[in-house]
Amino acid sequence: MKKQFFLYSLLICTVAVLTVSCNKFLDVIPKGKQVASTITDYELLMNSPDFYNYLQGGGWQVPLLMGDEIAAEENYYANAYPYVQRLFRWDDVIYEESDVASDLRSFLSNLYTCNKVINEVMNADGGTSLEKQYVQAEAKATRAWIYFQLINFYAKPYQAATATADPGFPIITTADVMQNSFSRSTVQAVYDFMIADLNAAIAVLPLRSKVKSRMSGAAAAAILGKIYLFMGKSVDALPLFNTAIDDANASPIQTRLYDYNKELAPGGSFLPIGMSGPNSDYVNLNDYTESVLAKTFSNQFASGGMGIIIKPETAALFGPTDLRLLFYSADYPDWSPNPSGRLRRYGVMYSRFGVTLAELYLLRAECKARMDDLTGACGDMEMLRKHRMPEADAPVPSATATDKFALIKFIFDERIREFAAEGYRWFDMRRLSVDPLFPNQTFTHSVYLQNGSTQTYTLRQPDRLTLRIPSNIMVVNPGLENNP
Repeated sequence: MKKQFFLYSLLICTVAVLTVSCNKFLDVIPKGKQVASTITDYELLMNSPDFYNYLQGGGWQVPLLMGDEIAAEENYYANAYPYVQRLFRWDDVIYEESDVASDLRSFLSNLYTCNKVINEVMNADGGTSLEKQYVQAEAKATRAWIYFQLINFYAKPYQAATATADPGFPIITTADVMQNSFSRSTVQAVYDFMIADLNAAIAVLPLRSKVKSRMSGAAAAAILGKIYLFMGKSVDALPLFNTAIDDANASPIQTRLYDYNKELAPGGSFLPIGMSGPNSDYVNLNDYTESVLAKTFSNQFASGGMGIIIKPETAALFGPTDLRLLFYSADYPDWSPNPSGRLRRYGVMYSRFGVTLAELYLLRAECKARMDDLTGACGDMEMLRKHRMPEADAPVPSATATDKFALIKFIFDERIREFAAEGYRWFDMRRLSVDPLFPNQTFTHSVYLQNGSTQTYTLRQPDRLTLRIPSNIMVVNPGLENNP
């Protein structure tokens, strides 16, 4: 039976707001259409901040609340929005019928624009054929990036043995807001679709983009590498990570790791440390220092909003000289002391979730470790770690460095140390749940109650490794089979 979604009903008819400099775009936009005619019009569509600044919801706010590295303090959490509490508890139903899932809304809006550009730009007025191919390739790579989020929110983790049968997400290739009939593709079909889009884009895109908020060949290679790694194909992923890292290090658009040893030393740019954390452009919306592909979301939760903290078990992963600890505080958001000493993150108004150089080193290290290149994996780990702590403390512990399983676990722990309360952990939880190296994984959340006790929630596997389709979509498709 054909499964149908009324997906584009979540979209506004006009999905891109063009700047004043585009006053020749069109004075009248027909109902249900976003009209573009010139190559400049399509360039402006792909340059929309909607693709890289998620400031009114969306981005990785949803996976952030589902990562098992976080916990909550009841005195703030009790007043959190209902959807925040439901995500934190991994409830079956997250959104009320009247709610719109902000992550789905923003990604579908982006998808609409990408499909419009892909289907129309080659017939645009002006520009060369190569310029049109560049814009189309950027839209294809961006479409694949969008699907990477959707498949990790609304479908089971990839497993080769079941991917051809597991329900995925509809593959949408048109830009028609009036379309209301969609078939749910399989997980394998969606992964094949992403790979095809990225391979086509990589063949055309220049290795470097003019600005980090735009897709480049290196960024597309990094995303393709990540997809292969999520499929368990380290051999295919490794050369793509090599390409992305090599270009980041050679790019004239400077991409580099912050060295916390310098930035937090006397006279460093992260000083002084004040009420809002280290005084740095690092907390600025437009700081793309470590970005290969810049995408940012407003992170109200990392700094303790709604009572979100990191688990004591998460805090215990940090060594005493790890300078990342300076981005945490044992105070409540109102700056009164937390008597338990539990930590919340602060100084993180905006989180980067595109392609960062820090994650590329960790992804490549994981590939190398899985392929038995333990020395190479440790080298990548230490490249990152020496920028986060004194160089003498950066080497991977010797017992871990020579044990494949221990090293891979250490890499996943390093990902928590680097990205706690920023949404990355949800993707790792899904991968770990089907990784034969890590059987019988259990994921829990704790709320620390004001009476001193703890309330614990355990993620129900495998069902709650996926989000259910929001009820406002189900209402107009009553015959649709939802995720369990």
